[in-house]
Amino acid sequence: MKGELNKNKVTGVWRILFLVLTVIIFVITFLPMWNVIVVSTSTALDSSQSGIKLWWNQFSMEGFDYVFRVTKMARPFLNSFLVTTIGTVIQVILSALAGYVLIQKDLPFKGLITSFIMTTMMIPGDLTLISVYQLNKQLSLLNSYQGLILNGLVSGFSIMMMRNYFNTVPYSLAESARMDAAGELKIFSSIYMPISLPGLGTVFFMEYVGKWNSIMLPATLITDESKYTLPLMLKQMILSTGSTSGTAVAPDNAIMATIVISTVPLLLIYIFAQKFLMEGLNMGAVKE
Repeated sequence: MKGELNKNKVTGVWRILFLVLTVIIFVITFLPMWNVIVVSTSTALDSSQSGIKLWWNQFSMEGFDYVFRVTKMARPFLNSFLVTTIGTVIQVILSALAGYVLIQKDLPFKGLITSFIMTTMMIPGDLTLISVYQLNKQLSLLNSYQGLILNGLVSGFSIMMMRNYFNTVPYSLAESARMDAAGELKIFSSIYMPISLPGLGTVFFMEYVGKWNSIMLPATLITDESKYTLPLMLKQMILSTGSTSGTAVAPDNAIMATIVISTVPLLLIYIFAQKFLMEGLNMGAVKE
């Protein structure tokens, strides 16, 4: 009984500690987001004042009006939506195919191939930007949507994620289908893809967020303002290209409004994909 009381006492202390840590993490995470919302819906004069703003002196939508009327944000928004959506869909399909082959086929040097794929995950993308620029220049892909899409189609992380998820699918399903004379493409599309929707949804969401927020690759390949993506436009708003002092050329409420607008597609995708995310993030935990 004494041991049980001590156990309950310890549990109570840990519960309070976890509650306090949860509140601290929530506040640290929420306050910057709330500050962005408040500043984006404040007047230009209020938003220009220093300090963190957690409430409005005067509610105003002039920041959003500035974004679409002055900076013409619709074009960069559509550019980001186009290259991110097409690139992510193709990348997920390619990653799923690669993961399926790694699981189902007895490839020569399979272990070496898998190790190489994992090694590519350890190389920071920023280190390869000069090579990427030179290669795209040779292929005439600079200032093109094709360049933005093609340069992000292969991801070692996505391939390994899909490989791990396919590894949880019972191998007997594929064997039974082969005994019924089903081809590999049919097995892949009619068995593995439907079963692996949580994994596909997780990979799609994580890669979509990465591509949507990417700034280094677009900054390397794109100089034509008509091809700018949202992160590039946001960078241009924050820093004047003609200034040497980094003076802001757009009101703070417009900059924050741009950040709010850029997060809307990600929130919508998260709402639709959240039912797959928890299961997908646990991929690999259940084995046959």
